[in-house]
Amino acid sequence: MSPLPDLAICLQTALACADAARHAVTPHFRSGLTVDDKSDESPVTRADREAETAMRSMIAQTHPDHAILGEEFGLSGIEGEFVWVLDPIDGTRAFITGRPSFATLIALFWRGKPVLGIIDQPLTRERWIGVEGETTRFESGMLPGIVGTRSCPELSAAELSCTSPDMLIPPFDARFAALKAATRRTSWGGDAYGYGLLALGQIDVIAECTMKPWDWAALVPVVTGAGGVMTDWQGAPLTLESDGTVLACGDKVLLSQAIASLRPSP
Repeated sequence: MSPLPDLAICLQTALACADAARHAVTPHFRSGLTVDDKSDESPVTRADREAETAMRSMIAQTHPDHAILGEEFGLSGIEGEFVWVLDPIDGTRAFITGRPSFATLIALFWRGKPVLGIIDQPLTRERWIGVEGETTRFESGMLPGIVGTRSCPELSAAELSCTSPDMLIPPFDARFAALKAATRRTSWGGDAYGYGLLALGQIDVIAECTMKPWDWAALVPVVTGAGGVMTDWQGAPLTLESDGTVLACGDKVLLSQAIASLRPSP
């Protein structure tokens, strides 16, 4: 594969997009705004649409030859080497119920691989910045945290997390139950914010399914840059064609153990 391109300009664009999304989202938090249901019954708000529109505009101006895939407005541009993947509010359910555990997700794919990712929480002003080949950076206006996944070589000692049991539709529910039984404890909730906590050594394993590319794309550079690993439930690298299963492990030693637990029963 050719050497990774210089991502400095793209990173500046991504940071500007995160700032713009913060500006668009924050005024709507706990404001009683109208919530609409999309065709898949997932909620969407004016804040989602305004944030994605602002980010798309910035990317189109700075990188007119890059494609953009966003949760709210789909794919625009011609797919080439670079594709931006945006989720203006990951965790809209948390947002509309007044919980500051949602996040804006910004990712850049190069030749089918996520090479840049940002997780941004507008209210707590926490921001995780992941760039291929670099250590993840964490910025926070009020809350502590040091980047680095923690050592946890045994699945029986691991803290497992998942956003919601509702996403665990058959046959994924039985497979997740086996993983849950093999770990120390399970916590629910968090959406993308949980992956940021994994990058800070607070969570050991996250297993989720029915995920879209905008749900996980930005998380990969953040988790890997903090020392962790992300794959699908079979251990394959995540791509835009992946099956929607996502597995993140803080300690890489846990990966094979988690995959074994998630394996379908014969």
